[in-house]
Amino acid sequence: MQRTFPTEQALTRFAADFAMALQPGDCILLRGDLGAGKTTFARAVIRALAGDFEGLLEVPSPTFTLVQTYDLRLPVSHFDLYRLTDPDELDELCLWEALSGGVALVEWPQRAEAALPGTGVTVALDENPADPDSRDLVVDGPAEFITRLDRSLAIRRFLEEHDWPTAQRMFLLGDASTRAYETVRSDGVTAILMNAPRRPDGPPVRDGKPYSQIAHLAEDILPFVAIGQALKDKGFRAPKIHVFDLDAGFVLLEHLGGDGVLDADRRPISERYEGGLDCLAAMHRLEWPRDMEVAGRAYQVPDFDLPAFQIETELLTDWYVPRVTGAPLSQDGLAAFRGLWTRLFNIVDAGEKTLLLRDFHSPNIIWDAAAEGVERVGLIDFQDAMIGSTAYDVASLLQDARVDVPADLRSRLLDRYCALRAVSEAFDEAGFRLAFAILAAQRATKILGIFVRLDERDGKPGYLAHIPRLQAYLRESLAHPPLAELADWYAEHGILDATVEPR
Repeated sequence: MQRTFPTEQALTRFAADFAMALQPGDCILLRGDLGAGKTTFARAVIRALAGDFEGLLEVPSPTFTLVQTYDLRLPVSHFDLYRLTDPDELDELCLWEALSGGVALVEWPQRAEAALPGTGVTVALDENPADPDSRDLVVDGPAEFITRLDRSLAIRRFLEEHDWPTAQRMFLLGDASTRAYETVRSDGVTAILMNAPRRPDGPPVRDGKPYSQIAHLAEDILPFVAIGQALKDKGFRAPKIHVFDLDAGFVLLEHLGGDGVLDADRRPISERYEGGLDCLAAMHRLEWPRDMEVAGRAYQVPDFDLPAFQIETELLTDWYVPRVTGAPLSQDGLAAFRGLWTRLFNIVDAGEKTLLLRDFHSPNIIWDAAAEGVERVGLIDFQDAMIGSTAYDVASLLQDARVDVPADLRSRLLDRYCALRAVSEAFDEAGFRLAFAILAAQRATKILGIFVRLDERDGKPGYLAHIPRLQAYLRESLAHPPLAELADWYAEHGILDATVEPR
């Protein structure tokens, strides 16, 4: 990749976009003569990672200290090897430790060439022969990094094409999916950039289909845009979409704020949880379109059908059971598991249905205290929505996998929802409460498998700390008589008593 930058400002903006592509383990080798711009580039990268767009963060050259470290979202170690007398001295500077959890920016890498990672990314800077104030830049590195950098530069082009050419970008959030989010600022306006490349289908896992298709997970941004518009049309607070690119997978959307439904100690704020329940009750009183259209493309909201229901529960048998028992589940055990859940699905499927948002819980609810009614509740995660039971999202909120929702609050909220819905003669409270118990158990079952998978497959052990909470939720749900046989199966396989330690 070759670029020419006519001004230092243009170079630093590229460096900021470069920073957005960095991940732990990246070693950036900055090559160039004295005055070529290596330190300028490194300083811009560090400030971008710090979210310091005003240039207030002091980033001194490490010429004399040899290394400067920055404890940022992504830890950075800035090396200057100009004064290195022996490549072996690099061990004393702890380069490899820096790369284990962060990134390294290395000026004058030629002083210790043999001691540096062979997978480093080279950024070569030089004066432009035709203009001493311009800089020529060449980036070379592993294909995986170049792909990440290309994606970041594609975001910049998207912003430029839609009147945000000088927008400042800052990492906001990356979740357990392929989606990532940035905060972008331009001319005093702040927005959110969703970066959602089309999800690879993956290998077939059943009936020739990949998991994402069976579970009805969004594979591009079309569902997000379509469902967001449907929510706004019905008076709910989904973010306004400024611009989007369906093919590239970019959405620039309204920033709804940073206030949530938890207090500083991550405890539920009762009033806000009540507002969330009120929002769900209002949604569940309405008829929702199944067929939608965005920019000439048709989208149909899928049903929460038996294959999706089952493949989610089988995350437990695929990942959690082998982890806690030390062996795969037998075919007889799996057949019994599937049979039990099929009977429970049939109970839920016969009940009331609505637009089911799927991940209606504390991380995905923005609170606006200045608004009224359902406008207080900002909705930000609904691309995987389906048509399914009204109990699903209620269970998602009340039995939050990552937050302790006290039992008395859960009981009051469930009563509140039923009272709000009881104004309709068609509302079957007994049927709803049974569906709630079944779907709460189904969600906890699924998430137990997901959290073990995140540890084993993705190297994210932190989610395992939530397993005792999920086990407690399951005990509560399985106490309902219609779930007694399932409770026996879980007891037989030690699901509720297992302690899961990080690998």
